[in-house]
Amino acid sequence: MSELPPTPEPPRPLDGADGGQPDGAPAETGPSSPIGRLAATVERLRREVRAAHAEADGRALIELAKGILVERLGCGPAQAARQLAELAEQAGVTPLEFAVDVINQAARDRMSEVTAAFLAATAAGTEAVDPAGGHASAVRLRAAESGALAAHDTQAVAESLLEHALAPLGAEAVAIWALGADGSLTLAGHAGFSSAEAGRWRHVPPGVATVARRGLTERSGHWIGRLAATGLPSIGQHQHPEGGRVAVAAGTGGRIHGVLEIVWPGPLDPPSAPVVRQVEALAELCAHTLDTGSPDHAHGGVPPVLPGLSELMNLADGLHDPALVLVPHLDAGGDLADFRIHHVNGRFLDPGGRPRAVISGALLLEAYPMAAGHSELFERIERVYATGEPYRAHRMRLTALVDDVPLAAVADINISRHGGCVLLIWRIEDETARLASLLQHAQRLGRIGGFEENLLTGEITWNGQLFHLYGKPDSGAPVPLEDLPVHAHPDDAVAIGRFLRTLLHHRRPASAAFRLQRPDGVTRHIRVVAEPVLDSGGQLYVVRGAYQDISAHHWTEVALAATRDQLAHSEQQASERNRLTLQLQHAIMPPAGAPLAVPGLNLAVRYRPAETQHLVGGDWYDAVLLPSGLVLVCVGDVAGHGIEAATSMVVLRNALRGLAVTGAGPGQLLSWLNMVTHHLTGSVTATAVCGLYDPDRHTLRWARAGHLPPVLVRAGDAEPLPLVKGMLLGAVPEAVYQEHEVQLAVDDTLLMYTDGLIERRDRSVEESLAHLLTTARNVPATLDQALDRLLTHSRSDTDDDTCLVGIRVAPF
Repeated sequence: MSELPPTPEPPRPLDGADGGQPDGAPAETGPSSPIGRLAATVERLRREVRAAHAEADGRALIELAKGILVERLGCGPAQAARQLAELAEQAGVTPLEFAVDVINQAARDRMSEVTAAFLAATAAGTEAVDPAGGHASAVRLRAAESGALAAHDTQAVAESLLEHALAPLGAEAVAIWALGADGSLTLAGHAGFSSAEAGRWRHVPPGVATVARRGLTERSGHWIGRLAATGLPSIGQHQHPEGGRVAVAAGTGGRIHGVLEIVWPGPLDPPSAPVVRQVEALAELCAHTLDTGSPDHAHGGVPPVLPGLSELMNLADGLHDPALVLVPHLDAGGDLADFRIHHVNGRFLDPGGRPRAVISGALLLEAYPMAAGHSELFERIERVYATGEPYRAHRMRLTALVDDVPLAAVADINISRHGGCVLLIWRIEDETARLASLLQHAQRLGRIGGFEENLLTGEITWNGQLFHLYGKPDSGAPVPLEDLPVHAHPDDAVAIGRFLRTLLHHRRPASAAFRLQRPDGVTRHIRVVAEPVLDSGGQLYVVRGAYQDISAHHWTEVALAATRDQLAHSEQQASERNRLTLQLQHAIMPPAGAPLAVPGLNLAVRYRPAETQHLVGGDWYDAVLLPSGLVLVCVGDVAGHGIEAATSMVVLRNALRGLAVTGAGPGQLLSWLNMVTHHLTGSVTATAVCGLYDPDRHTLRWARAGHLPPVLVRAGDAEPLPLVKGMLLGAVPEAVYQEHEVQLAVDDTLLMYTDGLIERRDRSVEESLAHLLTTARNVPATLDQALDRLLTHSRSDTDDDTCLVGIRVAPF
């Protein structure tokens, strides 16, 4: 048998995929190995490609500079080339760097400004934003601009920006987003991100908060030091979670076409001014690439043709509201300077009375300077034109200056963008229209005297009949609503307080009947009806209403009410019972108590009965000067409603007043009062606060029996006194009550009240007490005004009666 030839050894793989060299020898990876030679070849080819790209960009810039020299020197191309070389040699720079200097001086654009900023930073020895120097920065920026303008799509623009301008700044990736008409963002170009990551972020729906969307809302760009700290999602967030980012709006001529988003691998420090300007200039380059659907605007004027302009004019003419069609007006630098009023529909009325022919064709800021004032109307129009997001506002306050005459106006505003134009629907309500509306309002209600009160400015408008009704001359000062109790009969204070509270606090229409006491001594029965007017922010802005003299009908209504009572015997009994209860309460506790003559002490009381008569309860108060010189101040609340609660209240009030003469302290007084309550028939329970004020020492000793503690108002602050121990009255035969003493100072105010002042069905006691403390902190000039204000702004909704006692320490 013949011998077989030996099997040849298989070739060794270049990457050592066979598991390594025979006999366990390591693979060769040195410069002379196959892997090293292959890596060196790849690196050499990369350098050659980069050099070719740089040479191509450099040739384009040198040719542009030669063209500038041909135009400036009036010479031929060959002579311009020699001149460029000679000047570069004299300046000690390369021809490419000198060519960029020529371009910068001739262009005077954003790239020139950025280059100047880098040169200034280098000369001043400030932050080294560009290690290669200012001239290298200028070359890279012009190369990036040349590559962006010559690129056939946005993807190539992104790659050119990252290679020439952003990589030297340390950036690692870039994304260019296109803004859609619906507010969505589409990834138009990217560099430094994988294709899979770009595919996941190819479209961002409107309303989704991302880093790029933040760049749309901030004019100076949204700079983020570390992405993970913000929690905002964005492209490449998992690859660079700790890196810094910036998102800058890319716009031209006042319109935003997209966003330039740049990613750094590490945290980003606050940028320097040159870096900010460079990023803004690059964003402007991206805007020119994204702006493919709109025509070029002539600088300093209006383009002759705008897509959809005629259709928008026809739309404006078909509207039932006044409308303006605005087109952008650019300055010499191509930036948005104003809007020209291209068309005015037939329903538009100028606030200054000028004809439509004068307004049409004028610039918006020239015709209406108020657009750039405090109303920010121009900024709203500019924002809508930039982003395409519509804007609406109800009752926007405007101030115009037409022919040197200031005009105040209120308008409903609607702004929307259609192609390259803006539609402004501007329904203005001027002063004349408001007065006419007030007259129609008064006629509709059938009133004699109409009024309007601006709660923000304090301006009050009365008609002549209302001055006559009040017995005032036409030159007199109108009466504000809050001063109405001063001109009314004291017995009508409850009705007026309820009217003011409903109107001013609850912001609901309200009415009230009261007796008006005129300066000439004549008393008239008046009914006032008013309704609130809210602005666009939901705040109370104006109160409108009317007064009606009902004196002639007053006694007729009384007689008719008595007749109705006689027709219903059961209702008459209930009414009589409630009337007796109210009379009993008023006999013992009038709504406003008699003044207490105590030196150095001001005391005021208020009693507000229940709005529903069958809910008449047992709230009571007392304030009396004792023989010992101390002042007894107390409030209480008997459980239940009706005649039983009222009679129990009378017993407790009189018992406490009699027990106080013994000279005992407030804790002992409540212990005795608890025994009295426990032995009353019907298992009566009650709560109370009892205090003894010493005018000489300015101290108050007090105790509580299941009642809310008093409130101390001092130096613009209001806090409740400590919650001392003490159970409600009548629960057990004997009880002990803890006392507390508080030192009062001059101008301190102490408030005692029953739960009818704060109790609500939908709120806890703590929330209601917090609102009371907020209201009490605003201390009016007098104690009476303070108590009236607390009743007016009370948020209680249980229809319960209320007692309120206030003492204020006055200087001797």
